[in-house]
Amino acid sequence: MFLSRPCLTQSTATVHRHKKFNEEFHAHRPTEDPFRPQHAVLRDGRWDHIEDPFAEVLSFTGESSSADDAELLAPVRPSVVLGIGHNLGNNNHVLPIQAWHKSVHSIAGPGDGIVAVRNAGTVNVEGELAAVIGKRAEKLTAENALSHVLGYTVVNDVTNVDQNHVDEKLFQGKSGTNYTPLGPWIETGIEDPDNVSTEVVVNGEVKARSGSFNLPSSITDCLVYVTEWLTLEPGDIIMTGAPNTFVAVQPGDRVDITLGGIGTLSNTVI
Repeated sequence: MFLSRPCLTQSTATVHRHKKFNEEFHAHRPTEDPFRPQHAVLRDGRWDHIEDPFAEVLSFTGESSSADDAELLAPVRPSVVLGIGHNLGNNNHVLPIQAWHKSVHSIAGPGDGIVAVRNAGTVNVEGELAAVIGKRAEKLTAENALSHVLGYTVVNDVTNVDQNHVDEKLFQGKSGTNYTPLGPWIETGIEDPDNVSTEVVVNGEVKARSGSFNLPSSITDCLVYVTEWLTLEPGDIIMTGAPNTFVAVQPGDRVDITLGGIGTLSNTVI
């Protein structure tokens, strides 16, 4: 379910016979079976299909698709999606790391419509860096945490923010249809995940600029905390926090979230 393109780095995505492994991973659906996503690597303008983006050594199938004939899908379908609590750019006092679950059924891909829940208060989009686990991760340490990450992608942690005041478990505010857009691919060449810029644009206007460098807790700290309590598997997602990158939106708004060194995730609120 991924595609990627080759270069000096790697990325992963899922596409529908329409795109990125740097080698980057991206997925698309091949012409021989237009309904089945494929893992692939973008090389020389074509998506070269691969068997398993989580393999230590990539195995190519020998088939490929044109980069122009690929529709990006969500780059992974995780078993677990975790958000990191208290990891915001406006913390005057750093709080202990906490984590919370978000439903995998809220995952959406690039271009999918975000279905705003009506009569539930303000809808915020939140531009964040997401870490995609590459191999089983249990009780990680500061020394080995990042080596368990396949790569990083853009995530939009959509939230009916007013619901957070009445539901401390965050279920009501974060469970809407397509409330977790992911993409456009997984970039595996990010050397310093704590130095990734974030820009949120709504209807062509820049609404927020920040980056993971403004998060109180580092990506490593988040991974160490989570895996102290929960074993993660390949494809699982950790949303690392919104460093003042939350913006109120309404139906009809187009949202473009760009992370430096990764790419732009675009969706429309409906």
